[in-house]
Amino acid sequence: MSNKASPRPGPAAQEHVPLKARNVAFDWAGTPLHWVPGDPSTTHTINVLHLLLPAGERWFVHVYKQALPLIRDARLREDVLGFIGQEAMHSQAHDGVLPHLRAQGLDPEPYTAQVDWFFEKLLGDRTLPPGRPRAWWLRERIALIAAIEHYTAFLGDWVLNAQELDAKGADPVMLDLLRWHGAEEVEHRSVAYELFLHVDGGYRRRARTWALAFGALVFLWQRGIRFFMENDPSLRDGKASARDFRRGGREGVLPEPAAMLRSIPQYLSPSYHPSHYGSTAQAAAYLARSPAAVAAEAGSPGGT
Repeated sequence: MSNKASPRPGPAAQEHVPLKARNVAFDWAGTPLHWVPGDPSTTHTINVLHLLLPAGERWFVHVYKQALPLIRDARLREDVLGFIGQEAMHSQAHDGVLPHLRAQGLDPEPYTAQVDWFFEKLLGDRTLPPGRPRAWWLRERIALIAAIEHYTAFLGDWVLNAQELDAKGADPVMLDLLRWHGAEEVEHRSVAYELFLHVDGGYRRRARTWALAFGALVFLWQRGIRFFMENDPSLRDGKASARDFRRGGREGVLPEPAAMLRSIPQYLSPSYHPSHYGSTAQAAAYLARSPAAVAAEAGSPGGT
């Protein structure tokens, strides 16, 4: 198999939008620990985002700042700068949930310390000689981010359409955080892949780093669910189970496992381009009515 996917797929028409960070804020005073009523398993499966994303998105920003000198296309550079701004805001917004969890008796630090180690040490900068070794490690991490962004865009598209969460009475502030974030993931879903194509684009690297990213996400997510369920002070002998995850998928309050599996050949297809999945128009429509985004646009911090 050739290392280069040829011809390279192009973006869907009319999908490019200028990216901007929205200085959102959320008030968690009225949000219960189980913000999906009567469903701690679904609540905590989604809550893992608050523990994974701050460190992961700080890492995205760190790597992309190193990548800026490699960018020779003016529009891509503007997109990457917009991506950096949005990801920094995502990290800050999810970080803001952690004091709320502590106040409700669930200290996330034992798990977030492991996530910090993963991104800062295992995937962090390495003492490598300048030249090809250092360039290889930067390109490897750019490819990893492209693979991870495939799944953040998948989750963003899912949560924008997860009306079953509303029907179940999920907390509106938490839903706004998730949908504001999800809409921006859909909005900028092509940037990481376009940067990967710009600096490398090798198919073997794309497939290899997808496998690493997918394996790491599954491993960290299931550890996070177990952590939440076992440390939730309101649960007696709380346990995470695959049955609960499948039940959430059937009910529409979690992504369906089958849909997640179908996303694998999408990314590995030689014709893959992120703009062919999800709707920029839908993302923009949500951002136009998101309480937190509207307040940020008006210059008055605060969410629903």
